[in-house]
Amino acid sequence: MERHDELPTEHEDKLIAFLHKMIKIAVKALAILMVLVIFWGVIDVVYVLYTNLTAPPFMMLNIADIFKTFAAFLAVLIAVEIFQNIVMYLRTDIIPIKLVVATALMAIARKVIIIDFDTISAMYIFATAAVVLSLGITYYLISHHHKEINPPTHM
Repeated sequence: MERHDELPTEHEDKLIAFLHKMIKIAVKALAILMVLVIFWGVIDVVYVLYTNLTAPPFMMLNIADIFKTFAAFLAVLIAVEIFQNIVMYLRTDIIPIKLVVATALMAIARKVIIIDFDTISAMYIFATAAVVLSLGITYYLISHHHKEINPPTHM
């Protein structure tokens, strides 16, 4: 993978080099915090499932409970995607655009899955559809462009 160094720690200006080091430390701190968020999210999923399954009627989930559980699962998966974005940035010093778009797609998909059609307007649905379509096209174009630049090799 090509390495870009937008935050070089060897810079002619000592202050800029120091600030770049501080930013890299801050990004590592964000990675640590994201791992904690992921674990708290998993604990929340377990708690939500436990409370919903132990409440009367015992061991039964209604549709609302299932959607809450899906939302909790997807929130954790989005946190994992964000963690992957942070790690990729730390490894390459570039923003992984395809992964960022995929994360955005997952986040908007979460919104679509948990939409309560009784409480939202038609404009909200159209706006959400526009975002999904835009992100889908963007993801396709990035994937298609990446395949043209790096054609698969066959041995």
